[in-house]
Amino acid sequence: MITLDHVDKTIGELPVLEAVSLRVRKGQFVCLVGPSGCGKTTLLKCIAGLRTYQGEIRIDERLSQGVNPMIGYVFQEFSLFPFLTVGGNMEFGLKIQKVPRKERNDIVRSLIDLFLLQGFETAYPHELSGGMQKKVAIARALATDPEILLMDEPFVSLDAQTRNMLQKELLRIWQKTHKTILFVTHNVDEAVFLADKVMVLTRRPATIKSEFPIDLERERDRTSSEFVSVRKEILRELEEEYVEQVDKGYKGI
Repeated sequence: MITLDHVDKTIGELPVLEAVSLRVRKGQFVCLVGPSGCGKTTLLKCIAGLRTYQGEIRIDERLSQGVNPMIGYVFQEFSLFPFLTVGGNMEFGLKIQKVPRKERNDIVRSLIDLFLLQGFETAYPHELSGGMQKKVAIARALATDPEILLMDEPFVSLDAQTRNMLQKELLRIWQKTHKTILFVTHNVDEAVFLADKVMVLTRRPATIKSEFPIDLERERDRTSSEFVSVRKEILRELEEEYVEQVDKGYKGI
């Protein structure tokens, strides 16, 4: 579904991505982890068509050029329109696409039901909890029915309890919608809990250092020996990158 071949990205004089190659299958849930400032967000923006790059990105075997309607994007910030209701935020992209009102209403209703937001259709973002705002942001990205969902640390600003709840909600929605998800996180526990595969990026300029297939049954037990073992392996890979950064006086952390 997503194919990158030797993707490079330089911002000014600073090399950010270097020969990044990866494959994400249709319907797969893949998490990206790596040192702070290594270029994970930049990589997502290149895939989304929001940044230029060198190399080749293919979406569903077609060369990607510019913003692709097959892709939905969930930013780290809530990024909801404060002047629109929950329903208004969800239908925003549909209005841009000139989807008829009845069809928009049907889509919003199905999303309200899917995300368990009944009763909040006319609420404004400031009236919602952080977890509910994040649900609306994800629902808005899904409203136009993209094949791919790119998620940039969507739960980073939430408390641990809300974060764990939304991880389970996201898995429930993913299993119902069968979307292809590429999810950036700094939280290795989160990555192992969510992903079919975890990819570890090197320090900047980032490339893919290693891949970890996560062959654990769902719903995963974070305290099981198998879960802990995989998490330790990934943390060991990341720690090597942090040690090299410190040894070389790297300023990206």
